[in-house]
Amino acid sequence: MAQVHFSAGLRDLTGGLAQVEVEATTVRRLVVALEEMFPGIGEQLNEASSVAIDGEIFTDADYEPVSDSSEVHFLDIFQGG
Repeated sequence: MAQVHFSAGLRDLTGGLAQVEVEATTVRRLVVALEEMFPGIGEQLNEASSVAIDGEIFTDADYEPVSDSSEVHFLDIFQGG
């Protein structure tokens, strides 16, 4: 199962958990599985996060593949001007 890591800003939605293991084949399916585990997190992940999969950062990652050995990090989007 993929190891999923959450930034500090998302941990209030996970009951304080910093990481979980989830089985999914794409980021979209991963978010669906996480929504089942932590109701309400899906919207936040879809709207306010970048995703790093095995060290590569994506801002539009819905269809990016996730393997059983993947390490996935949901990161807060930093905005600036």
